[in-house]
Amino acid sequence: MIIAIDGPAAAGKGTLARRLADEFGFAYLDTGALYRAVGLSVLRAGGNPADAGAAEVASATLDLALLSDPDLRAEDTGNAASKVAALPVVRSNLLDFQRNFAASPPGGAAGTVLDGRDIGTVVCPDADVKFFVTASAEVRAKRRFRELEERGIEPDFRVILADVRERDERDMNRKDAPLRPAEDALLLDTSNLDIDAVFLRAAALVRESLSPQ
Repeated sequence: MIIAIDGPAAAGKGTLARRLADEFGFAYLDTGALYRAVGLSVLRAGGNPADAGAAEVASATLDLALLSDPDLRAEDTGNAASKVAALPVVRSNLLDFQRNFAASPPGGAAGTVLDGRDIGTVVCPDADVKFFVTASAEVRAKRRFRELEERGIEPDFRVILADVRERDERDMNRKDAPLRPAEDALLLDTSNLDIDAVFLRAAALVRESLSPQ
């Protein structure tokens, strides 16, 4: 089984994806982390994440050790990830990795859960279950604000909100694989729902799909 979870930054898709993977014993891939790793690689090389040449090299020679780098979740890395993700050459270089993961789950798992921006529309359009997790920009900015505070950073809410909106604009309006719900995706708005309620609803649908017809 393949479960595709898409949505904008800080909507809660990663938390939902990990809980579903744990619940059903499926392999989990945070595809956004791949783009963050590419963005971080470009930044550390002193390049511009919007430069196709630099991003192409970084995505073609991606060091998977960056997936566990502490800087992967930094705000600068997130912005860089959004920029490299808008480049067709980067998406092409990472597409096979994502599809191979979905088709051949590591560890012999019975299924996979992938979360990102274009899983249900491009990476795995034939996924068995698709979710689109979203929330208002203000709610997502508040979540990011609290996350940074917990890491000992003193964030500026106005800056974070502006970054969230800018990233949404870039992700939704890029020419290649824009952020949008798949036609057959279940929309989960987490603006006024806690993760437990979202998880229970999503898990019920997965169980329904697993049950013999």
